[in-house]
Amino acid sequence: MITVSQLHKRYGGRAVLRGVDAEFPVGGVTSLIGPNGAGKSTLLMAMARLLEPSSGEIRLQGRGVGGIPIAEYALRVATLRQSPGFNMRLTVEELVAFGRFPHSRGAMTAEDHRAVDDAIDFLSLRELRHAYVDEISGGQRQMAFLAMTVAQQTDVLLLDEPLNNLDMKHAVQIMRALRRLCDEHGRTVILVIHDINFAANYSDHIVALKDGALRFSGPATEVVTEERLRDLYEIDFEITRSASGCICNYFL
Repeated sequence: MITVSQLHKRYGGRAVLRGVDAEFPVGGVTSLIGPNGAGKSTLLMAMARLLEPSSGEIRLQGRGVGGIPIAEYALRVATLRQSPGFNMRLTVEELVAFGRFPHSRGAMTAEDHRAVDDAIDFLSLRELRHAYVDEISGGQRQMAFLAMTVAQQTDVLLLDEPLNNLDMKHAVQIMRALRRLCDEHGRTVILVIHDINFAANYSDHIVALKDGALRFSGPATEVVTEERLRDLYEIDFEITRSASGCICNYFL
């Protein structure tokens, strides 16, 4: 489990995170939700150790992350940043192989190659493995970056808006893949997400932020309510539930 305690982040006089206390359970999907500027990506990047908090503590399985060597942390926590940039001409297979760097340090072993093959197969990218990343669609590219993160074979995956700019088909493919990672492989996935319907239907746990502070958190089936969402986003919601899931309607 990852826990954050009294986490603060300031840029000059501006507070981006304000004393956030939150828990992220093991073996499930946790969605970070909230309006723009809520501090979601800042919190995720702090947990990824890509951003230093102003104060507070982050713990992984009870151990303060500041005391974990970076090389060890990369074997336990993988991060996919929002709109990852690259300027090298790489095939999908070569990109996915970058996920093995914490293990191989560039000297790929048979185990590393198996992990790359497994990640490519897991995301159904076999037909694209030799395609160049800059020549495939945005949705396919996002799947390739996710495969790179999966190939790292960490217990925890931190994903910053992995559905950004995707069509419905690719968004569903990614969320189904994330569910399989948790349900079939016991991974822990924490993602920043704006689509409340994806969050409500694919998440085990929800952490909601607003104005840099924790607004609510808990099991998705319990905390996704019309009252809470109305307070979080400042618009009206109507939630319809059925055996196949729920629809959070905000077109009112």
